[in-house]
Amino acid sequence: METKFRGTDTYVATDDLTVAVNAAVQLERPLLVKGEPGTGKTELARQVADGLGLDMIEWNIKSTTRAHQGLYEYDAVSRLRDSQLGDERVHDISNYIRRGKLWDAFASEDRVVLLIDEIDKADIEFPNDLLQELDRMEFHVYETGETIRAKHRPIVIITSNNEKELPDAFLRRCFFHYIRFPDHDTLRRIVEVHHPGIKESLLTAALTQFFEIREMTGLKKKPSTSEVLDWLKLILAEDLDADDLRRDGADALPKLHGALLKNEQDVHLFERLAFMARRQR
Repeated sequence: METKFRGTDTYVATDDLTVAVNAAVQLERPLLVKGEPGTGKTELARQVADGLGLDMIEWNIKSTTRAHQGLYEYDAVSRLRDSQLGDERVHDISNYIRRGKLWDAFASEDRVVLLIDEIDKADIEFPNDLLQELDRMEFHVYETGETIRAKHRPIVIITSNNEKELPDAFLRRCFFHYIRFPDHDTLRRIVEVHHPGIKESLLTAALTQFFEIREMTGLKKKPSTSEVLDWLKLILAEDLDADDLRRDGADALPKLHGALLKNEQDVHLFERLAFMARRQR
């Protein structure tokens, strides 16, 4: 079994990213990963699990998620209903304890990767409510009186889209890494992993146009790595070539632009550019 993460055949990991993953594992601290949407934060956890030969447990955070749900939930309503119906299960309270993702990770017979995805979606107190459990790798179940301790310390990867600031106390306990948007060469390697054998001329034309779009002034949402991969998938499916991607002022919208531009404001920006180009002719 691998002891260090080096990337995988399907995931291009930069040197600074692999250093961050291995440092967090060595320090036994959660790895907090930030970066703009679509840069592979969630996928990183899956690839770390794959690269190290471990199973992964995924906890997707929503605005309504409470920290205690990661530990367990006590279903008092079901127990009351069963008591009214005379069900024998009611005498064992453990029948009404539902294990959370942290419990699953702690109870696993083998080490796992625990992904806490988009932690910034939850209430501001959510990260602090997990501090003790992530530090001590244990928690108490008050209803049954048992203490759940991690059999093996999981590799904890936490992602954030920076929707809100995370508490300082929580940040101090994490190893932090910001996934920068890939440069031209790195993005080329990523594309070649997902679309092997793509023609050099098509790849060059597509990436040149993609970076031009990303750098356009006034763009509300810059297209991400996942979006350029979707765009290229459509281009290949339509059997387009480099010449088909060429734009002029009268046709400023890129081919199959719905894969890249995700709001009407950005589409209107390109349409205005086309209109201005036609007027200048």
